[in-house]
This record gives sequence, structure tokens and C-alpha cells, in this order.
Amino acid sequence: MASCNSLFFLLFMLLVFVISFQFITVEAKTVSLSFPLTSAPLSTKHASILSSLATSSRPRSNQTSSPPFNYNYKSSFKYSMALMVSLPIGTPPQSQQMVIDTGSQLSWIQCHRKSPRKPPPTTSFDPSLSSTFSLLPCNHPECKPRIPDFTLPTTCDQNRLCHYSYFYADGTLAEGNLVREKFTLSNSRTTPPLILGCAAESGEAEGILGLNLGRLSFVSQAKVPRFSYCVPIRNARDGINNPTFGTFYLGQNPHSPTFRYIDLLTFPRSQHSPNFDPLAYTVGLAGIKIGGKKLNISAAAFRPDAGGSGQTIIDSGTQYTFLVDAAYGKVREQIVRLAGAKLKKGYAYGGALDMCFDGNAVEIGRSIGDMVFFFENGVAISIDKGRIMDDVGGGVHCIAIGRSESLGVASNIIGNFHQQNLWVEFDLIRRRVGFGTADCSISK
Repeated sequence: MASCNSLFFLLFMLLVFVISFQFITVEAKTVSLSFPLTSAPLSTKHASILSSLATSSRPRSNQTSSPPFNYNYKSSFKYSMALMVSLPIGTPPQSQQMVIDTGSQLSWIQCHRKSPRKPPPTTSFDPSLSSTFSLLPCNHPECKPRIPDFTLPTTCDQNRLCHYSYFYADGTLAEGNLVREKFTLSNSRTTPPLILGCAAESGEAEGILGLNLGRLSFVSQAKVPRFSYCVPIRNARDGINNPTFGTFYLGQNPHSPTFRYIDLLTFPRSQHSPNFDPLAYTVGLAGIKIGGKKLNISAAAFRPDAGGSGQTIIDSGTQYTFLVDAAYGKVREQIVRLAGAKLKKGYAYGGALDMCFDGNAVEIGRSIGDMVFFFENGVAISIDKGRIMDDVGGGVHCIAIGRSESLGVASNIIGNFHQQNLWVEFDLIRRRVGFGTADCSISK
């Protein structure tokens, strides 16, 4: 009898392992505009805060989520340099500010533990108030990835909790503990518990809504079939204090019948390399026109080479557009030909934008003209001469295009500045991206 019980127990544990493995195994991931670094050590202060969270977090609710593929969620977002949406997280929901980022995978929020000595930050998430919050322990499969080049470094912290850390290309450090929590989008619609980061402390005031094609992205975990946003024309340098507002959809967009679509490019696994992001929204850029002239840029500049350099991605989380040297050099040649006499010599804004001007921006824009990005299938994005440059302060305006090398990447990236007054839809079912012109400040 003892041997039968032992056999039954072993079979039961094997079944539990197989089921868990099917739902939680992780594939290789590359976070756009971030460097896969080894984990940073968890500070004592972080450990203390998250230890309190661990002991106070409540067990998960048995509430079931609605079936997937039926999202009909609409929200506005603030736009200054980033697309900032407020989403309801937890049970009951707490409103959290998150950057809409199609170039990264892991979503994370600011977390805190109430202290009797000082009031908690009003923008942070309080796990102790949510009945659906749970922390991932060290023995969770996510903390022991099977893939050697897993680009979300995780370690086991001193409280036996799963800790993550990595750097974005701009130097921002994202670190904290991996947790599970629901997004409560309406009274009748909640997501399943999703894996996301819980930052006990951060220099940033907002979190990130990771929306790329990775398995751990918000749209992948929540099984969102499509999402879209409309970026409004940004206010000038006072945009941070006086943002404009755009529209964000999860699910069907009523404007999508007017969109023009391009298919996402896919590549064999042999194409993957340190310079290639297989989880990005990669599109076929075919050419650039400035001032009525199509630039003589080799098609190879817009397609990944053997080392992965040359990929073209649509990234809402990057402010400006960045091009690899072969494309950037031709753009700069044309700008110099059209307005070289007015260029600000020896100046580079933020170490990234070096085509900058003093003087009347309207006149300079008129001398340069419009810009057009041409994609495969005849789809194009036209950028009016008034939106080709950004006001960077002090009377200086810069062409909103930089060298990819300044970010430490080897990709062409179309950032949110050149997505203004456009609907951009990401269709995950048909693996395509759609564009539609609009006045995004009034789009519904």
C-alpha cells in the first residue's frame, strides 16, 4: 500500500509540474532600447519595503476574468514627451500612471508600503489594499528561466522573492520584484493575474506599460487582439506642464476601416543576434523623402543584416526618430543642402540631435519642406514641415532625427514625435500595423 501511495504522489506532482510548465515557461526576450545586464543587488531599503509587502499581501481572489478577445476599452492619455495613460490596477482598482511603450516587454508600476510616519505617495500602488496582489517567490519558474540569454535578469533576493533589474538605453534603471496583479478595466472586465514589476523605489514618477510582442508583455499576457493610439500635436516647451491629450484603445477601434496596413516582418531564428530585437514591431521601411526629393538610401539600410543591424521598428516609447548611419548620413546631406547656412555649428541637443537651428522656425521649416517615410505596400507617413523639428528650448529647434549610435543601438526607430496626428494600430492577430491620419487632439 505504501508503494502505491508513493507512486500516486509522484504522478500527481508530475502532473502539477507539467501544467505549471505549460503556462509559465518563458521564451527568449529582448527589450527594445534596454541593455540585458546582470542583476543589480537589492538594496537593504528595497528589501525592507518588499518584506513588508510580502507579509501583508492578501491571497488571490477566486474571481474569474472575462473571456479573452473581447476588449472594448478606451482611455485618454497625456502627451508631452511620452504617452502617459492612467490604468486601474488591483481589486479594488487603484489608478496608475504608465508610459505606453511598444518597444519594451515588462510592465511595471510604482509600489509602496504605508508608513505611520509619513503619508504614502498618491501616485504609487499600495499592494496591501488589493485582494488580487501576490508576489513571485524565488522558486517560481520565472526566476529560473530555461533560456541562457534571457534578457530580464532575475535573482533571488534576501527575502526569497524574485527580483529583476535592467537598464534602458537612456540609463534608466528598472528594478524591483516580480508580482502578479489584475487590471480592472471595468466593472465587468478584468484581466487574468498578469506578471509585472513592482518597484519599491524609482527615480521615475510613472511606470511602464510594455506592449511589444514578448510573452510577458501586457497585450500578450492579457490576450489583447489589437490596440491603437492617436498622438496629438504636442505643445511647445511648456508641454510638460501643459500636456495635450490623445486617445488609447484596447480592442476594436471604430476608425480602423480607414487605416492603411503594412505587415510585420518576421525573420528566421538564425537572424537573431545581439543587434536584433525579435519582439519589436518590425516593418519594411522602403525610403525617405525630404523637401520633395527621395533620398538615395540603400534598401539594405532598412533591413537587418547578418548581425541584425538595420531593423526598422515603430516605438511609442522613444521620443524621437533614430536612423542607422547609412540612412542618417543621407538625411543630413539633404538638410545641409536645403538649410545648411542656418545650422547651429558644433551643437547637439542631448547628445543625440545635431541638426539644430537658431532663428525663425517657420522660415527654416519652409526652406526644408515636408518629410515622408515610405513603407512597403505603398503605405506612407507624411510629416508636415511644421512637425519635422522640435523646440528644444532657448530659441533652438532641431530636426527630430538622431543617429542610432547615440542610443547604443543599431536599429531605425520611428518615435512618437513623428507619429503625431496619426492613428497607429497594432493588430496582433493579423500581425500588421495600421496608420490613419487624424486630428488627434479631438479624435474619439
